[in-house]
Amino acid sequence: MKTTKYIFSLLILALATLGIQSCSESETAPAATFINIFDSKNEVLENLQLPLSASHQMIGVRSDATWTAQTDADWCIISNHEGYGYGKDSTFYVRVDVEKNEGARRSANITFTSGGVTKVLAVSQKGSDMDPGDPFESTYKVVENIRLGYNLGNTLDSDPDLEASSWWHPSSDLDWETVWGQPKTTQAIVDSIAKKGFNIIRIPVTWFPHMDENWQVKDIWMDRVEEVVNYVLNAGCYCILNVQHDSGARNGRTDGAGWLSANPDEYDANAPKFESLWTQIATRFKDYNEKLLFEAFNEILDGEDTWSDPANTGCYETIYKLEDLFIKAVRATGGNNEYRNLVINTYSAGQTQAKLDGFEVPDDVHPNHLMASIHCYDPYNFCNDNGEYNVYVWDSACEKELDDLTLRVNNRFNTLGIPYIYGEFGAIDEKKDMGERIKYAKYMATKMKSYNTTGLWWMGLYNRRRKIWYESEIVDALFSIMDEPSSSSK
Repeated sequence: MKTTKYIFSLLILALATLGIQSCSESETAPAATFINIFDSKNEVLENLQLPLSASHQMIGVRSDATWTAQTDADWCIISNHEGYGYGKDSTFYVRVDVEKNEGARRSANITFTSGGVTKVLAVSQKGSDMDPGDPFESTYKVVENIRLGYNLGNTLDSDPDLEASSWWHPSSDLDWETVWGQPKTTQAIVDSIAKKGFNIIRIPVTWFPHMDENWQVKDIWMDRVEEVVNYVLNAGCYCILNVQHDSGARNGRTDGAGWLSANPDEYDANAPKFESLWTQIATRFKDYNEKLLFEAFNEILDGEDTWSDPANTGCYETIYKLEDLFIKAVRATGGNNEYRNLVINTYSAGQTQAKLDGFEVPDDVHPNHLMASIHCYDPYNFCNDNGEYNVYVWDSACEKELDDLTLRVNNRFNTLGIPYIYGEFGAIDEKKDMGERIKYAKYMATKMKSYNTTGLWWMGLYNRRRKIWYESEIVDALFSIMDEPSSSSK
């Protein structure tokens, strides 16, 4: 027994010695000579702006010694209160989380300290308080209210090349609506879509075939667009009205398709026409209620029809200038357009890191009335018919691609402090197995829901001519996820 007690005493003494040595080493550990904070683009971060909704942001900390972190507000939660410093080339990551802000804009400070070196990161979160007299709900609230959406494509956006056509000769501007095989839109068609559960419908519209040489939209076309908008609003849905094939690929056409370009060299010529078009649209709809949203343009490209990242990075600045012009033109028409919720896009509505990084949000006279839209037909070889490169099975590699895509999209727009939706998405290659497409639908819906956003499926699903849901399994799969009880964002 004495031997056991003796051994135990030696162990206690050894542990105590280690503790003393550890404290001594800690007391003499060098303090930092620098602490720097970085954002997801590896740029120095002085302040962090977060949206009204529940969200998170990863920040990078670099130092040359151990450090501590403290936040002065309980709504601003950090994942780590201390970390290691490995020098200027190594980063320690901290996650900043906030819940949805039900009150006014709020601010907090996160203080990083090591010895006598201190770095303070200012954090601000948008609030739900609006301008006095603002009759519209914010875009954050709109996204929260949207269950799921549908694109009413291949109708008012139809734009066959008349110069190359030997088979189609329209007798009226109204003939364009049905040339791509869809029937004339009716209230009954829109009601069927709304009854299925979709509560936002996007109406893509191509305008250039229906404008005169002075850029004036013909009354017959504007009247028809207004009729279809009214169908959507009468059904109780939100409605997105946009400019569709006026932007996008030209494919060698010279009739006006794709006239609205991200090419910096074309901005001066296109800007007055673009401003005139949106002034006309906004004037016609200025008294409409908050269920109507305007979208600046669709998938805008450079003059070379480049779908990948544009070689000329000046395209990003051109998009910024066009969207700034769009916002100012709409606001200038007055009425409800002073607060109208507006939708803006990245280059090609794409979501590569370069396109997201190149996207910036123009200033608006009223906060909380802008949202971004991204298109997602990814994984591309699964969602689309790409011949020999087709992917036929939804597997872990497909999931990984969507994981990466949705994460970088969410990170970018959280950094910018703007809500976003997937304005177009879908596994639109109907030759793929239905069971595999359902797997995609559920996974995409899961990702959207986890990031507190939503999306609009591109056409399909419903036969508008026969008025039947021929792919109701996909619709049911989408809603089975979107209607689950909400959980915190990931």
